[in-house]
Amino acid sequence: MPSQDLKKRAERAREKPASFGPDLDLSVYDPHPRELPKTSLTSLSKEEQRALLEAGIDPLETNRSGSYLQMNRSVVFCQTRAEGLEILSTEEALKRYDWLESQYWWKALEVDEDKYTSFVELNWQRGYFIRALPGVRILRPVQACLFLAEERVAQAVHNIIIVEPGAELHVVTGCLVSPALKSGLHIGVSEFYVKRGGRLSFTMIHNWGEEVAVRPRTATIVEEGGIFLSNYICLRPVKSLQMYPTTYLKGEGSIAIYNNLLLAMPGSSLDVGGRVFLEASGSRAEVRTRAITKGGDIWTRGHLIGMAPNVRAHLECQGLILSPSGLIKAIPELEGRVPDVQLSHEASIGKIAKEEIEYLMTRGLTYEEARAIIVRGFMRIRGEALPQELQRLIEEAVKASTKYLL
Repeated sequence: MPSQDLKKRAERAREKPASFGPDLDLSVYDPHPRELPKTSLTSLSKEEQRALLEAGIDPLETNRSGSYLQMNRSVVFCQTRAEGLEILSTEEALKRYDWLESQYWWKALEVDEDKYTSFVELNWQRGYFIRALPGVRILRPVQACLFLAEERVAQAVHNIIIVEPGAELHVVTGCLVSPALKSGLHIGVSEFYVKRGGRLSFTMIHNWGEEVAVRPRTATIVEEGGIFLSNYICLRPVKSLQMYPTTYLKGEGSIAIYNNLLLAMPGSSLDVGGRVFLEASGSRAEVRTRAITKGGDIWTRGHLIGMAPNVRAHLECQGLILSPSGLIKAIPELEGRVPDVQLSHEASIGKIAKEEIEYLMTRGLTYEEARAIIVRGFMRIRGEALPQELQRLIEEAVKASTKYLL
């Protein structure tokens, strides 16, 4: 289990604010919720199953390679359905594998990065461990759900994903609250490791509540020839969200691509970024964000650091303002440390063009139908060889959020 040195470092960072986003008073949340009994996905209420579906989690496990469901601190369902795939809680994985702590636990992230990483270490409540064994291609997605089931609960999880050499893994994570809840805190520390020639696509759909605060802390290490593809979707009301996932491209020819879809409702504050260290020759990266405000505030950050020759990377942010109030602020950073790097960025923020609406209306559409088509088109993700099932999930998540988008 985690060492005392980690605990001491976490203690010293207990009050350390994050570099970005509003500071949170963590003392108002309960970090010790009661244990919940094990169950099946189909034993949940109809309302809860519907909420799972809207977050990309299929209670019937159709076309899934395995499932993990954690409600508050309790692992209530965990099942593997494919050869060469492991799904455990991180608590169980640490007991089973001596090498997990020494090689992966807090190796991509610092435990004392801020008060939120500290909180997870000091109040650790399990999390998922997902591993694709060497050379195994897991083409059907694994689904993992982190669920807040009680009001004002603090969920503090530590997740690990390992894609061994030559393996392929697709993970969809749905994070949400019980339909009757409005408030709570979710802090998720996630460390991803993509080994030589491996491929990981990670699609996260956040469906939170109007008074929920969210502080994910994520880092990925990619070795030679590895590919990491991240799709992040937050199109439902949330009070405060701050995340700045970081990828370290350590192997030649490694690739990282981030796609973010964001919506800020009135009263929401979203501070979302993506940072990539291109440390090896021939590495590539893209960070793309589509942001819509309907009265809330959005900060989109991107930071590309070229540290080796023959690296290429691009930042792209497009913002759409659908309300006279609210804010979208794009903050790109490009940092070249050696010759022969090519880093670029582009950003645009505006409103729906009147001409586009009028053109579609001449084709027989109503104003509302024309506006819906434009907004949905704006939120489309370009899927880099994603399995058809994942591409469908992303499209369904956008469709399910129509009442918030329009």
